[in-house]
Amino acid sequence: MGETRAQFTLSRSFVFEAAHTLVRRDIDPPSMDASRRIHGHSYRATVEITGVPTGESGMVIDLARLDGVLSQVSNRLDHRLLDDVAGLGPATLENLCVFIWRALAPQLVGLSRVTVGRDARGDACSLSMRDA
Repeated sequence: MGETRAQFTLSRSFVFEAAHTLVRRDIDPPSMDASRRIHGHSYRATVEITGVPTGESGMVIDLARLDGVLSQVSNRLDHRLLDDVAGLGPATLENLCVFIWRALAPQLVGLSRVTVGRDARGDACSLSMRDA
């Protein structure tokens, strides 16, 4: 029987304020769809990294390094009109999760989940990727 190694999941959140519009073709009549007008939200993005602590540091990831990577993505979203953010698409919670994942995955080994929520509205969406 093999040796059991502890695996940890570390999470870190960042908050960003952003505006957007959202054209929804499923609303009838379109004039009743408030999401078509420019409006904003306070978003909270939580990123989870799963892995085994390294021998010397005893950490899954150095939090200062993680903060640096997260600030790069936060700066692309904070106080922006999300409609203008290249590569995002319609500013749904799902698309924000994918956008953040794609921005972070090349830099964060062990990225296991991205959650984006709007605390004031009580909604959130999580994305986790698993190898097939």
